[in-house]
Formats: sequence, structure tokens, C-alpha cells
Amino acid sequence: MPDTGLDEGADMKAEVFLPEDYRPAEDEPFMNERQLEYFRRKLNTWRSELLEGSRDTIEGLQDGTRAIPDVADRASEETDRALELRTRDRQRKLVAKIDSALRRIEEGEYGYCEVTGEPISLKRLDARPIATMSLEAQERHERREKVHRDD
Repeated sequence: MPDTGLDEGADMKAEVFLPEDYRPAEDEPFMNERQLEYFRRKLNTWRSELLEGSRDTIEGLQDGTRAIPDVADRASEETDRALELRTRDRQRKLVAKIDSALRRIEEGEYGYCEVTGEPISLKRLDARPIATMSLEAQERHERREKVHRDD
């Protein structure tokens, strides 16, 4: 076989071993391979759950298209459907934020505040893996937003 100069599997990522009970810790290097893999898996699992819920909703809405003779029942059904669609719209936006976080992992930008460039705390990322700002920057942002809303 001729040598192409390409390493077999060079574009394949090395599998990162992650114990089942692994949790990112402050005493390890920030955003090391294990932490990145932990958050990648967490985000992908969350994404899959949201998309599965969306599929269920779409199937339910398609199955639920039926004539309901009682006006009150029909109104209640429409309200339920509108609420479900609003919920799914929020989840669609959440999937976009998850995709953005996964992109930041691939680009080596994940875990750092987009305002200050400082690391976002591991506790914050674990609670909200799509966070793009440190807690302090987020609070400043929300205070400014509130001031502008009150004007």
C-alpha cells in the first residue's frame, strides 16, 4: 500500500476515559480532556432528551387532530396545544444554545466567560452547561438589563 503521508485515523478523536462517577473538580487543570468530555456528554444527553420530547410532541399533535364537538373541550384542547407549542419553542432555542456550547468545546472556548475571558466556575457549568458568562458578569448584565427595562 502506498504511503499517503496521512496517519491512519489521524482525524479520529482519542476516546477519553471517563469514570461513571466522574465530576469535574477544582483541583485539576481547568477544561482538561476529562472535563471537556464530561460537559460534551452532558450536553449531548440533554440535547437528545429535548429532541426526543419534541418528536413525542409532534406525534401527539398529529394524533390529536380530531374534531371535538364540545366548545369548552375544544377550547381547552387548543389552550393545551398552544402551551405545548410554546414550551417546544423554548426547547428549540435551548437546543440551539446546546449546539453553540458544543461548538465552543470543539473550538477550545468552552468554559470561559465571553465578557471577561475568565474561567466560569465548574459549579455554574455543571448546573447550567450552556452558560457563556461567569456569575459576576451575568449579574452585571442582568442589572444593566433591569435598569434599561425600568426606563
